[in-house]
Amino acid sequence: MARKDALLRLHTRLVARRDALRKALSGEMDHREFAASVDVGDNVDAAVDTANEEISSQLAEIESRELGQIEHALQRIVQGVYGRCEFCGEKIGDARLNALPYTNSCIDCQRENERHGGPSFGRAGEDQRWAKVFSKPMEDTDSDADINLSDFEMDLSESR
Repeated sequence: MARKDALLRLHTRLVARRDALRKALSGEMDHREFAASVDVGDNVDAAVDTANEEISSQLAEIESRELGQIEHALQRIVQGVYGRCEFCGEKIGDARLNALPYTNSCIDCQRENERHGGPSFGRAGEDQRWAKVFSKPMEDTDSDADINLSDFEMDLSESR
């Protein structure tokens, strides 16, 4: 019963965070549309606006990625596999789930992925698809030795 209560609390946290991110991202889009319609004063104002826009864009990207991870975690709850590592299948520790409720990996797999530059960002479905591409064994025809860079070089100088 305690596990079910903990799962319900985590579900509530995930839904609340999802709704907050959706609202923030929606407000960000409204703000961008408004900012695009306002005339800029001088070059300094334009530079500041551009820098602020870049920061806002990066924050929106991070929030969007987090939203995707939350959506994935909510799907895993519905499927009944929430709390299991998508890489090794072992149970994810309660402390990790409480700290990062949308995680899809146990701490050992996360450390291993980070150590080897493996799938540690985004949803696991995306990571696993890329892992399949990168782990494809090279055939004899895929060798880099068969590539001649001079075949790709072009003379870009102007002819007069």
